[in-house]
Parts: sequence; structure tokens; C-alpha cells
Amino acid sequence: MGYYILKILISAILIVIISEVSKRNSLFAGIVASLPLVSILAMIWLYIDTKDVAKVSELSSSIFWFVIPSLALFISLPIFLKYGFSFYSSLFFSSFITIGCYYLMILVLDYFRINM
Repeated sequence: MGYYILKILISAILIVIISEVSKRNSLFAGIVASLPLVSILAMIWLYIDTKDVAKVSELSSSIFWFVIPSLALFISLPIFLKYGFSFYSSLFFSSFITIGCYYLMILVLDYFRINM
């Protein structure tokens, strides 16, 4: 149980640090947030839990393919905000677009017979 609490604390601390840094310096916060910290932590936790490098490798490959459609959020969110949509509406529509891009990526991967 203590291990799960440690995992939650470390993950939460990273999110808080990024949000606090962004209040002072959005460039630095953007750089820190763009680092694949969550992915790295997920791979570390998976390896510690399973000691299975094949699973870590599979996770890493999946992360690679799904980073591409996740970029839709970072493209569409500022566009919606620029055109006067509220923050929450912009976030909702950008998330919806991103989900659609994930679905399209799954179809593309399936078409090219790339197994996840």
C-alpha cells in the first residue's frame, strides 16, 4: 500500500510543480511539461512492478504512436481560445478532436498491421 501512495505522491508533485512554475514562467513550464515525465514514470513503475523489459518496450512503442495524435490538443486549444471560446469549451472541443485523432491513429496502425 505504501508503494502505491509513493507513486501517487511523486506523480502529483510533478503536476503541482509544473502548474506552479507556469504561473511565473510559461516557457520553462512548457519545457518541463513537454518532457515525457509521466511516460518515464509509467515505464519505471511498470518495470519495478513486473521486471519485464518486453512490457516496458511495448509501452514505449505505444507511447510513441499516440504522442502524434495528442498533438491535436496543443494545436486546436489555442485556436479555439483565440477565436473567443471559453477556456472550458476550448478544452472540451480540443479534447474531442484529440480523441478523434486517437481513433484515426488506431485505424491507421491497424491498416498498416502495426500491432499494439
